[in-house]
Amino acid sequence: MSEKATLSVGGKEYELDVTVGSENEKCIDIQKLRAESGYITMDPGFGNTGSCYSDITYVDGANGILRYRGYPIEDIAEKASFVEICSLLIYGELPNAEILSKFRRALAEHAPLHTSLEKHFAGFPQGSPPMAILSAMLNLVSCFHPDVLEVYSEGHGFDRTAALLLSKVRTIAAYSYRMSIGRPLNQPNPNLDYSANFLHMMFSEPYREYEANPVIEKALSLFLILHADHEQNCSTSTVRAVASSRANLFSSIASGVCALWGPLHGGANVGVIKMLEDIKTSGRPIDHYLDMAKDKSNDYRLMGFGHRVYKNFDPRSRILRNKVDVVLKELNRKDPLLDIALELEEKTLKDDYFISRNLYPNVDFYSGILLRAIGIPLDMYTVMFAIGRMPGWIANWRELHDQRLRIARPRQVYTGATERSFIPLEER
Repeated sequence: MSEKATLSVGGKEYELDVTVGSENEKCIDIQKLRAESGYITMDPGFGNTGSCYSDITYVDGANGILRYRGYPIEDIAEKASFVEICSLLIYGELPNAEILSKFRRALAEHAPLHTSLEKHFAGFPQGSPPMAILSAMLNLVSCFHPDVLEVYSEGHGFDRTAALLLSKVRTIAAYSYRMSIGRPLNQPNPNLDYSANFLHMMFSEPYREYEANPVIEKALSLFLILHADHEQNCSTSTVRAVASSRANLFSSIASGVCALWGPLHGGANVGVIKMLEDIKTSGRPIDHYLDMAKDKSNDYRLMGFGHRVYKNFDPRSRILRNKVDVVLKELNRKDPLLDIALELEEKTLKDDYFISRNLYPNVDFYSGILLRAIGIPLDMYTVMFAIGRMPGWIANWRELHDQRLRIARPRQVYTGATERSFIPLEER
């Protein structure tokens, strides 16, 4: 007999189903609560509310665990390619050589943009935020491929649509950057893999073709893998909410881009770099900033510390920290911001204030430094996050449709005025 939970309210008792996930996560299912009792639950920010059953990503914040389809992030981060992880997340299993080769060919085929689309970039003012361009252009791309506007059904072009989106988002992002600096657009090179092709479109010049560096390409692939999915975060939940209306894949993903744009989500690594730059410029000791962060009367906070889910080390931060060292060594370069970041980490890990509050470095703390070492400009950081998160968003869109979930429709507790009579303007 399955376990039940009992809710006692208003003099009545209601039995609620208890479900258990594959990693022993326990859930009280309240789907029938309102219909049977008239009550709803209140959980602003949805920190204690499950919105779905999902097979895609498992996060255990207490123990610092992250797994894609059961594979620990530590295992796949260095061993897999980003394209492999895209296939894993979207389709559920690691691809064999034949499937992977077919997937890569599809990505290469769909990389170019329609020539009319290229002209639309000129319509954005120079200096436009790349995230604004990305979200707008994703919806525009769908206009040139009307078949992707069809509501998803099994076998109805999903594979092509997913490959088209994964490939074109990279081209749009690179074009957005080129346009923002007033440089000519670089056409994609079908002979390069996913990360190398993106770097080529970003940095090649007429008389200085991008020179492939396997270490840099691997670092970019690693960054994308570490951002590929992360359970039901703000942007993923947004994608699922929009998709629940049976919106097409492109418009659903564009909504995720907009949600990711915020400084509390995808823009957090930009905040980290700005914080480190401020510390460097000020010349003040690290302890000065630690004291400000601990002062309750001060609004100052250390960016890149703590996480909504992780109450331990974010496993992605450790992987990124090691990769930053590798890249800087390869480039024979030192970054003073890394030195400041390392000192900040060292001191917070010995400080009871930060330890007691589980304020450990998160993925954003080192991801900005890695992007900076690769040569990605600051206003492109959130775009890079969006490129990495594409396979997770696509996987969640597909899963929601496969499960035939109802349209998202949260409830509310109304706290406004009770019924009152309307007074015509001349009588007020």
